[in-house]
Amino acid sequence: MAEVRPVPEPQAHQVLLQVLACAVCRTDLHVVDGELGRGVLPVVPGHQVIGRVVAAGANSALSIGERVGVPWLGFACGSCEMCRAGRENLCPNARFTGCDVDGGFAELVIADGRFCLRLPDGYTDTEAAPLLCAGLIGYRALRMAGEEPRRLGLYGFGSAAHLIVQVARRRGADVYAFTRAGDHAGQEFALRMGAVWAGDSTGPSPEPLDAAIIFAPAGELVPLALGALRPGGTVVCAGIHMSDIPAFPYALLWEERSIRSVANLTRADGADFMRVAAEARLDVETEVLPLGEAGRALELVRTGRVHGTAVLVP
Repeated sequence: MAEVRPVPEPQAHQVLLQVLACAVCRTDLHVVDGELGRGVLPVVPGHQVIGRVVAAGANSALSIGERVGVPWLGFACGSCEMCRAGRENLCPNARFTGCDVDGGFAELVIADGRFCLRLPDGYTDTEAAPLLCAGLIGYRALRMAGEEPRRLGLYGFGSAAHLIVQVARRRGADVYAFTRAGDHAGQEFALRMGAVWAGDSTGPSPEPLDAAIIFAPAGELVPLALGALRPGGTVVCAGIHMSDIPAFPYALLWEERSIRSVANLTRADGADFMRVAAEARLDVETEVLPLGEAGRALELVRTGRVHGTAVLVP
């Protein structure tokens, strides 16, 4: 149901953006379902926002008419131990778009201009929106996977995986896509986007993997991914929320295998990935829906019926 609110006025470093497009993310589902244990309600979801500046606070460095992106990280204090160490993604005072502050499932949105990202040329509004989280979190997860893995497994082939497979392939990696059992359409999509193999996540990997990234919020995939790794390999859990990881034998972890998580992003991640996206000109697959169908878009994501990314347009 649509809600009409007064038009907010930007203060200090803030900007008021006319929303041009906002991609839909599984994290939006976690917010709506109350699974994150944080945030404010009611809140407007949406943290992959493409907007044009229509008003700016007195201290804003952005100009009227600029097109920018609003990512998940909406604010960090800049003074805590984490921020001083260059890890603002772990700032205890951070605020996140579409969770702690209103996001982009709207016609207008207020954002802190210091945390907005410059966008690469050559992408339409609907193509650029998925770069703001699917691309960014996938890129950070790829960096956490170690130095240029030659054989990379992706567990869950959705919005983030369909972008990162292209980045990994450009770097010379062979990418193996693991989907839900029987998801032949998803496997065909993965092969079309550049994977060298696609199959069921419950089955074995055709080759020992140097690293695996788990995008699906399913803890039971962690032991399976560990079992697919060569010695010294890494499993990266890329989601903000995951079901419990079941017990598994120590032998799966032995031989210096590791498990690590990815939390949020930094502005440096954003700038780096936007340069990569500009150089690579990624093929961004989208399903565009009107803003009024935000509820339907969330259900499409929940049931895995989107190949690529669902994007809302006011």
